Amino acid sequence: MITKLIDIASKAKTLGRKTRIAVASAEDSNTLGAIVRATREGFIRPILLGNANKIKEMLTNQLDLNDCVVIDLPDEIKAAKEAVRMVKSGEADVLMKGLVGTDKFLKAVLDKEKGLLPPKAVMSYTCALELPKHHKLLFISDTAVLTNPDLDQKIAMINYSVEMARRFGIEKPKVALITATEKVGAALPVTYEHAMLCKMAERGQIKNCIMDGPVDVFLACDPSSLEVKGVSSPLNGDADILIFPNLESANSFYKGLMLFAGGELAGLICGTIKPVVVMSRSESENSKYYCLSLACLMAEEK
Repeated sequence: MITKLIDIASKAKTLGRKTRIAVASAEDSNTLGAIVRATREGFIRPILLGNANKIKEMLTNQLDLNDCVVIDLPDEIKAAKEAVRMVKSGEADVLMKGLVGTDKFLKAVLDKEKGLLPPKAVMSYTCALELPKHHKLLFISDTAVLTNPDLDQKIAMINYSVEMARRFGIEKPKVALITATEKVGAALPVTYEHAMLCKMAERGQIKNCIMDGPVDVFLACDPSSLEVKGVSSPLNGDADILIFPNLESANSFYKGLMLFAGGELAGLICGTIKPVVVMSRSESENSKYYCLSLACLMAEEK
């Protein structure tokens, strides 16, 4: 079982292949730093689209140009579209955002004819969060895409998160549907939805997981809270996956842990035909390396 983010890269190295990564507007120092590290470690083959002269200059004394492909497309919109095309056509296995703006990047990903999202599919975001004082990784959704997910979107969020957790070696992950309370009632309408999702899991409509909700974070992740509150739960206070009612709560939760508790994360866009790495241009080289490693793991054929 993978319990640390660094172990994702270790697993990626054992896959026996080099994952082809198409990077749109690759002339970004932190992105290239992550790419160089993964290339040297032998588990990726980068395809770098952008300002070729600048990319090659930035790679000087870092990477042998024979170990990568550099495509000269200085226009960030054209670079994004071409990177998407390469992934869709099978010329690359993973799409990664470099210096291109997120809106322009996602516009290419979501193009109805040439993009990577199948018709009627739900695009969501799941991340694996590592905390210094927690004994394992926590999978959290949705921190970046779905603002106020409806029932069908939450089912997709759960399924994507379960699939990711299973790739980490957790055969039947424990899913906590997070709210402010464990009580179902009209004061918090989302609790009715969470109770419905649990019944769906009980009847096998949502598979390969153990689910409970509504629960708060204490009941989800702290075994002693069950005794204190006099509540029983199949999660046993040891949830693997936290599903939040909306983006606002999920985003605030993970950012608070990143800022105040020394958290690190690796995350991906889910629902696309191939893994898509979308990170802020200000994210660290280390974070981009973890996300890149995760994409390689999720790109592995079942």
